[in-house]
Formats: sequence, C-alpha cells, structure tokens
Amino acid sequence: MTEKRHYRTVWLSDIHLGYKDCKAEYLLDFLRHTRIDTLYLVGDIVDMWAMSKQFMWPKAHNQLFHRLISLASEGTKVIYLPGNHDEPAQKYDGMVFGEVEIHRQYIHTTADGKKLLLLHGDQFDQEVCFGKFHAWIGDKAYDLLLFINRWYNRARAWLGQPYWSLAGYIKSRVKGANEAIGRYRDIGCRTAREMGMDGVVCGHIHHPEITRGQGVLYCNTGDWIENCSALTEDGQGRLSLVYWTKIQNQLQSLPRKTNARRAA
Repeated sequence: MTEKRHYRTVWLSDIHLGYKDCKAEYLLDFLRHTRIDTLYLVGDIVDMWAMSKQFMWPKAHNQLFHRLISLASEGTKVIYLPGNHDEPAQKYDGMVFGEVEIHRQYIHTTADGKKLLLLHGDQFDQEVCFGKFHAWIGDKAYDLLLFINRWYNRARAWLGQPYWSLAGYIKSRVKGANEAIGRYRDIGCRTAREMGMDGVVCGHIHHPEITRGQGVLYCNTGDWIENCSALTEDGQGRLSLVYWTKIQNQLQSLPRKTNARRAA
C-alpha cells in the first residue's frame, strides 16, 4: 500500500458537488492518499445553482460530501469559505457547524510566517466581467466546452488512456479568457497588497496557478471540474499545485513496474 502524503495545509475549491461534470471520484482518491492538518474549502463546494435547475446527487458525490465533513472529526481542521454557487452558506459567516468553521474570507499564516488572504474570488466579479450579456455568452461557451471535454475523456477511457483536460487546453488558448484571467489575477494581488498581506489564495475561475504580481504571491487552487487540482503547503511553508489525475496515473503504474522487475 502506498504511504499517504502528509500536508500541513490543503486548499480545495470549485468541487461543484451536484453538477454533472464534478470529478468526485478523483477527489475521493486524493483524500484516500493524503493526511491533512488543515483543510480549506475555498467555495463552490456544493453547486446549488446546478441543483436548482436539475437535481442530481450520485453516490460518489454523497460519499465525498460525507468524507469532507468527517475529516473535521478525525483531527483535520476544516474551514469553509462559501462562494457564489454555494452562496446561501455565506450568511453563516463566523459560525461553526459541528467542527467546521465558516468564513467569507480568512487569513492563513504559512509555516514560514507568510500571511495569505483566503477567499473564493467571486468578490472580484464586478471588476472582471464585461457585463451581463458577455457573462451569459461565457457561461454558454463554457457549458459547450465541458460537454466536449466530457465526451472526449469518455473516448480516452474507452481506449484505456488517462484523463486529460481538453477544456483547460482550449481555454488557455482563447485570448478573451486569458485577458479575463489576467484581470482577475491583478485584482486579487491588488486586494492582498492593500490589506498588507504577503499573498492571496482563491478559486472561482478554474485556472490553477502560482505566480507573483504587484509584489505579492498569487495562488489559484483550480477546480475539480477540469483540472482536478489542489493547492498544498508542506511543513516548511512551501506551496505547490497537485494535479491528481497525473499523480494517480503514476501511482497506478507502480505495481506494473514492480511486477515487471519480478518477472525479469
């Protein structure tokens, strides 16, 4: 059995439980292979928007929901920062349910003393968006992109190939999307700098990234719709992005390599 990876901190966002493109199975597998001291759920954990249009709650989504809650009773500190898709939970800012704290935004101190502003990131929407019409067009285009991604990866699975985010690949090459991501990054960095923080951690735009801007650190956790990514901190305060589908493929290849050596 592969030894669990230990992280001082993990940030997860944009899981979108209750939405058809949520990769719950991948996140369950990530949690099975990790030990976490502090877990931040950085918004859009349950997609109440999607469920208001069409209710769906598969077994894997239910298992993941209960696993996230149970971590709080197993020694992991769990802090939940609601986003726009789980907006009703925002009214519980500052409260504790069971052993899960709820905050609209929060400040995290890394092992090496850096102060990071944590928030989902929908707070920046008015400064980033072109307007309601362009936002509507963007939503429709994104739905189409996820539809293509879904069927593309079903074909890859049928051929025995691992998951690969076609949606992320296409989005990274669309000029308008990159401009919006850049504006979002700039606003996040500016907000952190004005608050005297060393950096900002957010989600919302489904674009995992660690970079610097305006003299502060910018970290985006990504998502579990396209990228299956998490932001992690080790015991020395080093931050990194984990793309679980890539690591899962490496783990699954280990027994085959071991068996091949034995056969030789």
